[in-house]
Amino acid sequence: MNLFVIHGPNLNLLGTRLPDLYGAMTLPEINRRIRAYAAGRRARVRILQANCEGRIIDAIHRQRRWADWIILNPAAFTHYSYAIRDAIEACGVPAVEVHLTDIRKREPFRRKSVIAPVCRRQFMGFGWRSYIRAAQYCLDQK
Repeated sequence: MNLFVIHGPNLNLLGTRLPDLYGAMTLPEINRRIRAYAAGRRARVRILQANCEGRIIDAIHRQRRWADWIILNPAAFTHYSYAIRDAIEACGVPAVEVHLTDIRKREPFRRKSVIAPVCRRQFMGFGWRSYIRAAQYCLDQK
């Protein structure tokens, strides 16, 4: 099974950006944990972090033949990127949406996801473990 994990804008600052909200773990550490979990399940993982919407869309297009699942934390793009939404829908690869925090309990502008309708599930509010829960869900869908 091949998992393509996408981290959206500003997630490269994890560990220093609002640690009371997002935690102290850095993105490289989260990636290590994702890779370790996937290896334990005999899955392959490719990971991208991008601050640019177009780079995320291009990566979805490139990985669509390799990936069995997309695990996407669109970050701020969650609330307005119909372009990423359309890329997920068009690529034909099932996707899950991930958030470190529970967006339903955040500021009003953060509560709506335009990406969710084209994803199979959302995992949010579990910090870095949201990624592991998403990977587990994907790998259990044989």
